Amino acid sequence: MKTVGEARIWLKENLKSVYASEELDPIVFLVLHSITKLPPTQLRAFPEKQLSEAQTQMLLLSAQKLQTGMPVQYLLGETEFFGLKFEINPSVLIPRPETEELVAWVMEEKGSLSGDKRSGERGKLKAESLMPKAILDIGTGSGCIPISIKKNWSEAEVFALDISAEALQTAQKNASLNQVEVHFFQQDILNFIPVKEASCYSIIVSNPPYITPKEQLQMHHNVLAFEPHLALFVPENDPLLFYRVIAGYASFALQKNGLLFFEVNEKYGKQVFELLKGENFIDIEIRKDLSGKDRMVRAKLG
Repeated sequence: MKTVGEARIWLKENLKSVYASEELDPIVFLVLHSITKLPPTQLRAFPEKQLSEAQTQMLLLSAQKLQTGMPVQYLLGETEFFGLKFEINPSVLIPRPETEELVAWVMEEKGSLSGDKRSGERGKLKAESLMPKAILDIGTGSGCIPISIKKNWSEAEVFALDISAEALQTAQKNASLNQVEVHFFQQDILNFIPVKEASCYSIIVSNPPYITPKEQLQMHHNVLAFEPHLALFVPENDPLLFYRVIAGYASFALQKNGLLFFEVNEKYGKQVFELLKGENFIDIEIRKDLSGKDRMVRAKLG
């Protein structure tokens, strides 16, 4: 392997048993970009470009790690979410496109984002006369949700919690990387001690654990082997555990007419809907993601 073109062919050949064919090209270009610092257009246009010895060694090491099933985002130590760059590592989940849709919905409901984000248009931010007292993200992980909200809604005061100290360290780094202030604190939502008075938040948002142990059988090895189980799984006999606890807390902590947003397991959208009805929420809406799956729920505190 002396050239970019040869490296591209070699890497695809060595990863084809690990990744689906439609995933290979994006992964290969991400790795080659990381190694050469060349954009994909130049990687395609100049396949004859020579690799240095150091770059060749980096390629070999990258291939070895990816062959174990390591997600390319963990290999590179970063990913993009809502147009922003985030550092990630195995202490936090890899942000997903579905969660971008959840953030877009939060922005849409507050009138802060124009344009159709769900069809891929980011739109331009516009002024909003009614700004929230505070927004809370529960189970923040990398901080992708609160940081994206704060970056696009500077007037909001944004809080975020997580049970994991390691995740919070990563989230704080990401807040600094994206030059925003988010108030992070460590707390187990299942044993929550309120850090603010009642009726203090205008919005609470959460992408909590929602995968049952039985569903592990359908999951990719690279998720099971590398991403933090604490952020993924719920007890088989209580799949709505986090939704029930968070909804109960939200009924205390939200202002009247405050909004609660959830990302949900596609199998339990209707059950979350009924749960929220029982907690005196109104105007409950289930929204499908771009794949047509029940993925997000929004409710208003009556």
